Amino acid sequence: MSGSTRTKVGHTLAKVLGINVEEKNYYVAEANSPHAYVDPDPTTGEWIAAHTPTRQQVGRYFYNIFPFIHWIGYYNVQWLIGDLVAGITVGAVVVPQGMAYAELANLAPEYGLYSSFMGVLIYWFFATSKDITIGPVAVMSTLVGNIITKTLAEHPELDGPTIASALAIICGAIVAALGFLRLGFIVDFIPLPAITAFMTGSAINIISGQVKTLLGETASFSTRDASYKMIINSLKYLPTTQMDAAMGLTALAMLYIIRFSCSWAAKKYPQKAKTFFFISTLRTAFVILFYTMISAAVNLHRRDKPAFKILGTVPRGFKHAQVPKLNKEIISSFASELPAATIVLLIEHIAISKSFGRVNNYKIDPSQEFIAIGVSNLLGPFLGGYPATGSFSRTAIKAKAGVRTPLAGVITAVVVLLAIYALPAVFFYIPKSSLAGVIIHAVGDLITPPSTTYQFWRVSPIDAIIFLMGVIVITFTTIEIGIYCTICVSLAVLLFRLAKARGQFLGQVNVHSVVGDHILEEHAGPQGVAIGPRSAYLPTSREDGSNPHVKIQQPAPGIFIYRLSEGLNYPNANHYTDFLVDHIFQNTRKSDLDADNNPGDRPWNDPGPGKGGLADREALLARPTLQAVILDCASVNNLDVTCVQTLVDVRNQLDRYAAPHRVQWHFAHLHNRWSKRALAAAGFGQPTSQLMDPNRKWQPIFSVAEMHGDPRAVRNKLDSLDGKDVESGLQKEPYSLSTEQPKDLESKSVDDSISTGTATDKAQQRKGSSSKVIIENVNRPFFHVDLTTALDSALSYTDPKGTSFS
Repeated sequence: MSGSTRTKVGHTLAKVLGINVEEKNYYVAEANSPHAYVDPDPTTGEWIAAHTPTRQQVGRYFYNIFPFIHWIGYYNVQWLIGDLVAGITVGAVVVPQGMAYAELANLAPEYGLYSSFMGVLIYWFFATSKDITIGPVAVMSTLVGNIITKTLAEHPELDGPTIASALAIICGAIVAALGFLRLGFIVDFIPLPAITAFMTGSAINIISGQVKTLLGETASFSTRDASYKMIINSLKYLPTTQMDAAMGLTALAMLYIIRFSCSWAAKKYPQKAKTFFFISTLRTAFVILFYTMISAAVNLHRRDKPAFKILGTVPRGFKHAQVPKLNKEIISSFASELPAATIVLLIEHIAISKSFGRVNNYKIDPSQEFIAIGVSNLLGPFLGGYPATGSFSRTAIKAKAGVRTPLAGVITAVVVLLAIYALPAVFFYIPKSSLAGVIIHAVGDLITPPSTTYQFWRVSPIDAIIFLMGVIVITFTTIEIGIYCTICVSLAVLLFRLAKARGQFLGQVNVHSVVGDHILEEHAGPQGVAIGPRSAYLPTSREDGSNPHVKIQQPAPGIFIYRLSEGLNYPNANHYTDFLVDHIFQNTRKSDLDADNNPGDRPWNDPGPGKGGLADREALLARPTLQAVILDCASVNNLDVTCVQTLVDVRNQLDRYAAPHRVQWHFAHLHNRWSKRALAAAGFGQPTSQLMDPNRKWQPIFSVAEMHGDPRAVRNKLDSLDGKDVESGLQKEPYSLSTEQPKDLESKSVDDSISTGTATDKAQQRKGSSSKVIIENVNRPFFHVDLTTALDSALSYTDPKGTSFS
């Protein structure tokens, strides 16, 4: 169907539906000069075309799902050496950590090994981060353990591994779906204070729960309670401490001693820093091996009654490999816990990967990371794995060990595989209290230090309060509730800031450049541009921290410059405009003070002057009448119907206030074409009927710039805009959303003013206009490129006697 046919069909349908698409423009410039420019409004067809993927983009989408294709062809020996070192190093750490974290998840130790193997093996296919190591982590394991405990209490017919594998598959499916839909940006709605509060509160909860195992306390109290309860109970039952404390406390102390010693030695002997790094990295494996040897020596002949709690039998190989059991009953048993589990899978992984990406100078794709996490958790349960995500400690080790590519995960998988088949007999004697020491040592780094909290306070006190609130909530309730509270409060603060955004009224300041101790007068800057005294616009409230001794001048009587600070959208539109109207009413007067002399004609909320009526009238007469409103829209990226309707309502309100004159509305720094279309559709951007009065002599003011390319290429191709529909690709005439506007207004030409240079600013006139073109759309003379042009335009449309033409 041709364009003309589509237009005819559209117009016919519009007539049937009673939609008027053929209203006249109030102002149409004759743009026959090569200097002029008319920007057609964007159309729905353009929007659909811009958001419809092309065949090439679809191919790129599937190509990017497997990022290893981009770099695997360049793999070399040097990369292999780095990956071998990093992979083996991480493997030595992940084996004891995986078994320890499985204990947190209320699962047998081998399930931690299975999750570790599948995470590192699968991740590299989809990875956009070379540093991340996917596997069991303390926080996720604790959450899984809590979910298993709650679910078993309500459904005793189930077992822990079944619940854990089903949870992994459902969470993996959700996260993978988000990744395939390219919704990775949703993690940006979770701010840093919420993440750090979650990490700190979770670390405190994990440490509190491990103290009982670390000390070997025999008292029967739950290690799944709130943190404060576990701390109280641990202190209360200290007398029940057993021999386990010797194996646990000394192991924990040894871990810290090795760490601090290596850190000190690396600073003392920087030439051997790499050696000390690897010694520090392998401290977990060394400590576990050392205490396993002690345990084996002590318990070798008393396997049935060991001197302290040991890990016990760990089956060789993948004994629990099977198709996971998944049905409606199992899913419904933990459905309420899915949001928290999914959030934990995402935020820790994305936060870590982004952080290491910035440190090591590469960029991660959150959506692709979602796919990696999702697929790893979808396939892991088939070998017995439970929910796994990125680990902070192992990622830091991997990065410092000199990893070169994500393929290092395969090396780590080989190490874990060897452990699963070759070391189960050794695992039998690992002291549980020593594993508890490993957990406490690992999660201790997740606690946010006081210096970071103080930095939060200096940057944003409300964020520091959110952080502390999250830690307190997790300490006294649960990790899940803490996650929900911090995220909800953070989003509430965000919405409050948007809804209560308040603009600023700007005043004019003449500024000069200063070099050394003298002021620069007009001089030639780079590329011959004239630089000299100029106008700047500062908030009249002095809230920007500028020098309070600077004199800020009102632009002109009755003209207000209003800056929108947080964008304009439906939550904050009324708050913006209420402040605007209140300020205008306080600083201006009605144009006709005698309009409501009859008390019966006055509105109920404006009863008129009191006893001092004459004095009040004189005070009012000292105020200027409202002439123009200039909106600085630099922060406005789009406008919705609510915003535009609110502006229309305010325009009508101010027109009644300024009657019989009309208020000019100028918009500066409006850079979005759809926003221009929205405002033009409501009647903004063009002068009104009184300004179009042929008895008034006026010309629009535009900004011009150096011309680029063929002048004929920028000539206006629109012979007439009357009766044209915006969706036909041409510029649509504006109309009011809720009020009628004058019709049949005569078009005015700006061609003469452009060619003679009378519509340009002074600097451009000095340079001449032969090689200049207008920046703005000549048919929208009230949309300006900057505040200076907007103010000049508003002043030019104001009668010297103080009345507005419009």
